[in-house]
Amino acid sequence: MAVQVASEKIIYPESDGKPMADNTLQLEYIVYLYDNLCALFADREDVFVAADLFWYPVEGRPDIRTAPDVMVVLGRPKGHRPSYKQWEEDNIPPQVVFEVLSPGNRPLELVEKSRFYEQYGVQEYYIYDPDRGMLDGWVRQDGEPRLIENMQGWVSPLLGIRFSLEGKSLVLYRPDGERFTPYVELRRRMEQAEREAELERQRAEQALQELQQERLRNERLAQRLRELGVDPAEIQ
Repeated sequence: MAVQVASEKIIYPESDGKPMADNTLQLEYIVYLYDNLCALFADREDVFVAADLFWYPVEGRPDIRTAPDVMVVLGRPKGHRPSYKQWEEDNIPPQVVFEVLSPGNRPLELVEKSRFYEQYGVQEYYIYDPDRGMLDGWVRQDGEPRLIENMQGWVSPLLGIRFSLEGKSLVLYRPDGERFTPYVELRRRMEQAEREAELERQRAEQALQELQQERLRNERLAQRLRELGVDPAEIQ
């Protein structure tokens, strides 16, 4: 009698229990990258952007995984995912990944991630250390990752964004030349624009009221002149 053994369902964890960032500076830059990349591709339904999401490149191997601080996948639809299982995504790997370092990052950890990205098809890999103001990048050429010699002014071949270090601060520019904007600054601009629009509305409303009041005064004056037997047109 044949005994059929049901295979156990493979679990792909959605979290390793670690925080997305080790400190507020690292978190600030992760959010800066994620928010602005989402905004950059807001009109493209075939670009998926994620932060701190597990990427599983090999089906059946939940032990082979990593979670880039930020990753961009061209050719995959937007939408929520518990993790990025590559075999469910037309086998398309993230093409661009970003890592924002903290003092707690170990050199071996960076080496392991670099090897992972090299092995599983990442085309562009960028590392930024906000504490030391250091920026490094690699781009795949002829199947091999090549170190970008000068990141100042570098333009991502796939994303079209331009990199700049201003002091220690990482500043990115959209293809149209506009700076990436932190959400707090963007919100401040929006609130300022709303205040200015409200003031303009109030000025326009006040001007309209003054015009209406002037029209009523002129109508009353014309009526009074007619009562006195005077043609208002003769006075004009």
